[in-house]
Amino acid sequence: MTESALTPADLRMLAAAGGAAPSLHNSQPWRFRPTPDGRGVEVHADQNRAVPLADANGAALHVAVGAALFNLRVAAARLGRAGAVRLLPDPADPRQLAVLDLAAPADPVGVVAASFGRDLYPAIAERHSSRRPFTDREVPGAVAAELAAAAASEGVTLAVLDEAGVRRVRSVTTEAEDRIVHDPARQAETRSWLRPDAGADPTAPAAVDGLPYAVLGPQDGGARVPTREYAGRPPHHEGPARPSERFEEVPRLCTLSTPGDGPADWLRAGQALERVWLLATVHGLRLTVWHQPVEWPDLRWRLRDPAAGPGHVQLVLRTGYGPAGEATPRRPVEDVLDLSARPGPPPV
Repeated sequence: MTESALTPADLRMLAAAGGAAPSLHNSQPWRFRPTPDGRGVEVHADQNRAVPLADANGAALHVAVGAALFNLRVAAARLGRAGAVRLLPDPADPRQLAVLDLAAPADPVGVVAASFGRDLYPAIAERHSSRRPFTDREVPGAVAAELAAAAASEGVTLAVLDEAGVRRVRSVTTEAEDRIVHDPARQAETRSWLRPDAGADPTAPAAVDGLPYAVLGPQDGGARVPTREYAGRPPHHEGPARPSERFEEVPRLCTLSTPGDGPADWLRAGQALERVWLLATVHGLRLTVWHQPVEWPDLRWRLRDPAAGPGHVQLVLRTGYGPAGEATPRRPVEDVLDLSARPGPPPV
């Protein structure tokens, strides 16, 4: 059976879910529009929201769009529709990164929203980056295995690092962060995505993107966890000073890797990231993405474990139990959804 065309309410619900995905500096570099037949969603890159110094090859933009695409798949299942994904469907239009065909009804047994018997849709709104210290509580092996299986279902490898791997990746990330701190151009780029906290300036319009100071989190007083030092925080810029805190002695780190290193691989990595993150949220786990080391090609190469064979590390994830992160502002649905492309009613 073929489903009817998506209604405007359906499209807004889908776009709201897609727009809740993570992105570098909360840049939200995506746009959605209905397919010509009205039974699917086209997913486009918004190059005006690129972060060119931190993301010179566009990988982070593709990862973000891939994460948004996964949220669309989860929301589509909530609408009772099965999502068939085509990546990079039009070579003539490099901004069209994916098409999600929703013409078929969802299989009630195998829908993506019931991953491992759990409904992931509520986690879309609950998922936030947590830049706070985590506890020493161990992540159960069964949960780690579920997260690895979730990534594998998207064609991506999630590797839980042993202590030697953690120390290697932490060292590389610390070096990357030091380079960023001493790069004025990158500091200025990061500063451009910082936003005043809500209510800090009653005359300023409410933020719809970027990172309010309240979400940035503290630095590690023991220098064990290389949290990104966002350029423009005090004393370099107005905003509330935040005292350092004691982070975990040895952070629990994972890497997400792909066999190749092109746009399709980055989109798959984004879908895997969001699938893992939503499932982790269901389990009460918190995540932070360490993006600094993948911003430098020479350092990124040092992230991989030579014993693990070929592969390209796309992201480093810090996981653990601790306080939930703060919500970040989101663009209105009207800013990311193009309903002008929606087909009219069929002829009578």
